[in-house]
Amino acid sequence: MKKLKKEEIKQEVFDLYDDYAHNKIQRREFVEKLSLYAVGGITVASLMSFLMPNYEDTLIVPQNDPRLESDYIFYDSPKGGGRIKGLLSKPKDAKGKLGGIVVVHENRGLNPYIEDTARQAALEGFITLAPDALTPLGGYPGNDDEGRAMQRKRDRLKMLEDFIAAYNYLESLDECSGKIGVVGFCFGGWISNMMAVKVPTLSAAVPFYGGQPKEDIDKINASLLLQFAGLDKRVNEGWPAYEEALKANDKDYTAYMYPEVNHGFHNTTTPRYDKEAAELAWKRTIDFFKEKLR
Repeated sequence: MKKLKKEEIKQEVFDLYDDYAHNKIQRREFVEKLSLYAVGGITVASLMSFLMPNYEDTLIVPQNDPRLESDYIFYDSPKGGGRIKGLLSKPKDAKGKLGGIVVVHENRGLNPYIEDTARQAALEGFITLAPDALTPLGGYPGNDDEGRAMQRKRDRLKMLEDFIAAYNYLESLDECSGKIGVVGFCFGGWISNMMAVKVPTLSAAVPFYGGQPKEDIDKINASLLLQFAGLDKRVNEGWPAYEEALKANDKDYTAYMYPEVNHGFHNTTTPRYDKEAAELAWKRTIDFFKEKLR
């Protein structure tokens, strides 16, 4: 099978994958529409292989990194899914109390990319908790397609409660300073925005290409760092109204638009990943948390 390069792929293919990844079209329609771009030696099979996530070769921090204490825990989410599994990580050599970060997955459960991101944040001197909102259904199934189908079965406001409960769990830990932020991607970006609305003591929120809250924006106390992909028309169309409300309510926010990158540009496992934009956005995220959570 021909190994494809990002430069060979039309933007319409990435837009098509975005529709598929966000349940706008079903797999059969996705494959049928992909066939329109299977030309010049490019097959549907090679396009599918190119677009799907690669978790084997893309991790930045190994699962058993000796610099970290990282393990799965369970915590209670009485208003959400009951008992929720999450990956809790912190530096092994930590001294004193640490700022906390809730790391929120996309619309497919706690996959290896999100676990990797949580470990990266922990290495920067934080205690991180990456919950799996699929826990009530058996947990992330090891496959993103199945994970998306499972996540559609859960009520998103109940899932929001699961991540608010993760905040409460971090706050209860002796090793946590009580200054807690949230970072999330796609669905997790929406959760990050909503936690800023719903949790009055949240210190900081970093939504990556996340949907925007429509009401109660006056209740936000957290500082916001908002990260947007320039080609992400679906999410970006809601930003002007949100920004207007943030300004009207004199909220502390900074927003960055990364030009010519796709929704999901931070995700190392798919070809939407953009190394330059991802590394810059992540540096800004960590610098922001170091300022707000210490």
